[in-house]
Amino acid sequence: MTQGTFLKNEVMAHHTSYGVGGPAKAYITPKNRIDLAEILKFAKKHHIPTYFVGSGSNLLVSDEGIDGLVITLGKSFNQLTIDGSTVFAESGVMLGKMVKECIHLNLSGVESLIGVPGTLGGALVMNAGAFGGEISNYLKQVTVMTMDGQEKQYKAEDISFSYRHSSFPSNEIVIQAEFELIKSNKKTIMENRAIASGNRKASQPLKFRSAGSVFKNPIEGAAGYYIDQAGLKGTQVGDAEISPIHANFFVNHGKAKAADIVKLIRLAREAVQNKFGIKLKLEVKTLGFKPGTFDV
Repeated sequence: MTQGTFLKNEVMAHHTSYGVGGPAKAYITPKNRIDLAEILKFAKKHHIPTYFVGSGSNLLVSDEGIDGLVITLGKSFNQLTIDGSTVFAESGVMLGKMVKECIHLNLSGVESLIGVPGTLGGALVMNAGAFGGEISNYLKQVTVMTMDGQEKQYKAEDISFSYRHSSFPSNEIVIQAEFELIKSNKKTIMENRAIASGNRKASQPLKFRSAGSVFKNPIEGAAGYYIDQAGLKGTQVGDAEISPIHANFFVNHGKAKAADIVKLIRLAREAVQNKFGIKLKLEVKTLGFKPGTFDV
């Protein structure tokens, strides 16, 4: 079915930064665009549920697993080309690699994203951001592939980007993006990078497995602040914990199950809603859960 990698009943815990998740019927890394097109057409023809993931850094998968195909471009679609201030990157490129290359060439615009995990494709779909910068800020155009195996281009203005959200259709997979950055001086870029990197190290529990921020920040303020004010920092269920360092990071101390993290999510949602009247929305992407699993 594929010229790339095909893993049957592959345990998703091996492919998520949380280290949790049951088996996917098939976990596929296509070799190239032709291979990807064939896989998508096959899945569409046979009505097989298909899910797109990056490196699994912002993903919570159920203990029961995923009934369908999981496609990742993380190991194969990793071409990165920089021409002057124009950056061409395939969606499997790790965001950190792209940021470092741009900094090395004195290109400004993405340095605030230093340390943000995951692939470029995943970052674009969720409009990843940190410390005031967002991946979409300097985007020019994106190439996607449809379930018919057709390539299609979007200009940046064709896509609606907002806080941790984009309007890319869920049945299309991002395969490449083009950015136009700003030539700058090394001192300014390194200062911006140092601020972002320092803030991350000081405020996030980087020693433990997590999926980054669990909830989007509501308009009222930081989600972590409200979870903290609800008295939940350090709360544990099984081997999962609401981090004492940053209450919007839920960490796996080694043997946590997805069910443990779900309990913490529901607990935080309920406590913040009861105390402040604020409904927290998930930032972490979820797969394989029954509808209503996270509702309170």
